[in-house]
Amino acid sequence: MSDSIGTVAGQLWHFLDEHGPQSVTKTCKESGIEMKQLQRAIGWLAKEGKITVISQGRTETLALTTD
Repeated sequence: MSDSIGTVAGQLWHFLDEHGPQSVTKTCKESGIEMKQLQRAIGWLAKEGKITVISQGRTETLALTTD
């Protein structure tokens, strides 16, 4: 299972790299990643310090961290 989470995390990273910061909902719809897989990938990338989750009201926006 961790292999598939890592694969989806890579897909998410590339999606954000190409499209810039996106809401979680929009990312799910436009990337084709299922919500459960997306949540796991967000956790994976957040733990590695690769993404930031920005909460604004009810909206959560995903953005790649800059080095």
